[in-house]
Amino acid sequence: MALLAGCAAPVDVRLDSSLPEHWQQPAAEAGPGADTRLAEWWKAWNDSRLNALVDEALAQNLDVAQAVLRLRQQKLLADTATSPFMPVVSAGARTLQDIAAIDSYFHASVEVSWDLGLFGESESAKRAGSAGLLDARAQLHAARVALVAGVVHRYLDIRLAQRQRALLTQLQEQDQRHLELLQVRRDQRLGDTYALEQQQLQSQQVLAQQAAVTEAQARAAHALAALLGRDRPDGQWLQADPDASLPALQAVAVVPADLLRNRPDIQSAEAAVERAAAALGMSHAALYPRFTLTGSLLYSYNLTQNLRTTSDQMPLIGPQIDIPLFDWGRRRAQVDANELALQASIKAYRQSVLDGVADAESALAAIAAQQKRQQGLRSAQQIYLTRDKTLAVRQKLGLASELGGMDNRRAALLAQSDMATAQAAEALAYVALYKALGAAPLYDIAQAAQEAQP
Repeated sequence: MALLAGCAAPVDVRLDSSLPEHWQQPAAEAGPGADTRLAEWWKAWNDSRLNALVDEALAQNLDVAQAVLRLRQQKLLADTATSPFMPVVSAGARTLQDIAAIDSYFHASVEVSWDLGLFGESESAKRAGSAGLLDARAQLHAARVALVAGVVHRYLDIRLAQRQRALLTQLQEQDQRHLELLQVRRDQRLGDTYALEQQQLQSQQVLAQQAAVTEAQARAAHALAALLGRDRPDGQWLQADPDASLPALQAVAVVPADLLRNRPDIQSAEAAVERAAAALGMSHAALYPRFTLTGSLLYSYNLTQNLRTTSDQMPLIGPQIDIPLFDWGRRRAQVDANELALQASIKAYRQSVLDGVADAESALAAIAAQQKRQQGLRSAQQIYLTRDKTLAVRQKLGLASELGGMDNRRAALLAQSDMATAQAAEALAYVALYKALGAAPLYDIAQAAQEAQP
């Protein structure tokens, strides 16, 4: 039996987790404490309000709470994965009559059954339990990654909307003043009605933009409240804030190893491989005979005492062997099917690694693009500022009117709005990068086990 059991070795799985040595897009180099900064990447922006929101979300979010409960559930199941291969003891008592209905007997019995779980069956069951635990932990981490990214995303949306509302208010005031000057020119027959109508159209477009921005702000505020486990958003999230500013971005060091270690879908893919390997091991074990040690002790007492009982106790012990004969072909087909499923899961794991690299590279490309966009906008803002100073001097000298500088001031405000949008887009690209890297605080499995205790 021992020699046969040694013939079934555990399924050996080799995963291709190789990654490029360097990112194709520019990225910061890793430094001391990179792992810590990666797990709490949003704190590098030094925004106390954002930090408080993320902490509240991690503590109160209901999706994360569900994932924590599932992790505890899998922890309990993993601890009992090999319980079917432990000795089982059962006892019972009953009364019965003999076939002639002459005597009545009282029977009490104790039965023992022990499935030895040979040929790797017990090890495969344990492996399946560990795979379930790994997947539950990956799902919890995925929920935390999505939560942190969602909170930061909605917070940035709110701050951008507040900033845009302030700029649109200035733009509306600018357009109103422009409209008043055009009306004066028309009344003095120095201008035509067409220019006045064009200005009125621009004013209406600003009103429409204000409505759209306000709606976007409300959507972000309610979404943020849901992430925090609240039934309504904070009133400040729905208000305009002329002092609203976006977080100052500071790059956090990232390297490909962090991607492999932290991305939850890669961990889930690894769990799927382990689960497939466990299923293959179980099907391999089913090709061999199943050995079960059984034993029983029967005590019988004649209740009618008709002197027909010759023995009061009957001990039995011996092996039970289940040999696959007539269904061996079906079991062999199951092994082949599980082998194909394992190969498919290995390829899916490799694909998840490649998807992670692609997501990170795309986010890095977006960051670089938004940084270049901001450089162009800064140059444009400098030109508008220079023009405005020149026009101010000309107005003091009486060489230009207030109306002559209106178009430049409006263009400058629009450039500020574009700059705010570009800054938010860069920040959101950072959010996408850290989400692609699976960056979020890890949930300690020991903590989960401790919390699972009654």
